[in-house]
Amino acid sequence: MDGVLYDSMPGHVQAWHETALSLGFDSNPDDYYLFEGMTGPATIDILFNRAYGHDATEEEKQSIYARKSERFVELSWVSLPIPGAKEVLEVVKKHKLKRVLVTGSGQPTLYGSLDKDFPGYFEKGLMVTGYDVKFGKPHPEPYLMGLEKAGIKAEEALVVENAPLGVQSAVAAGIYTIAVNTGPLPDKILSDAGASIVFPSMMALSENIETLLKK
Repeated sequence: MDGVLYDSMPGHVQAWHETALSLGFDSNPDDYYLFEGMTGPATIDILFNRAYGHDATEEEKQSIYARKSERFVELSWVSLPIPGAKEVLEVVKKHKLKRVLVTGSGQPTLYGSLDKDFPGYFEKGLMVTGYDVKFGKPHPEPYLMGLEKAGIKAEEALVVENAPLGVQSAVAAGIYTIAVNTGPLPDKILSDAGASIVFPSMMALSENIETLLKK
């Protein structure tokens, strides 16, 4: 969702960075693009392990993630649909393929936007969120759960990802993975993560999706 359907990652990065600094953690904004796709608690564990050498408690995770979520709302970040995303979905829908949303996010503010910005493209029963999984990306569980919900095998699916951890997750689940670089990271990070092909934008993917689906 973040970085594939919506340009929401800069807002999330700012919210994570400011929350981390307010709690006394060392924080580099670029790190959160590398962490993208992880669940909130997993990101918090990284911050704790860097600072203290151990994971956060469940209470700390809940408190810090709530604080980060509140900061994201306070920033009033306008998460607009990424150009090309709807065009990709339209081609996929035309081919009568199921659309499964697999996101590490637990940010409730964006879920209500899907019906408004992408009406008719997603079903609630075909979504995997950070609240559904025990292991977030780069573990394959999110995409394995997505396959299970869709009732298909890995070789019958393809994934569109923008984050290196998401690419790793999809590849580990055995799924053909298309990477779309909608952030500041070099293309090489996405290809090194295992992506079969890397596009510079969702618009570029929209211009090539028909060809990819015919392969």
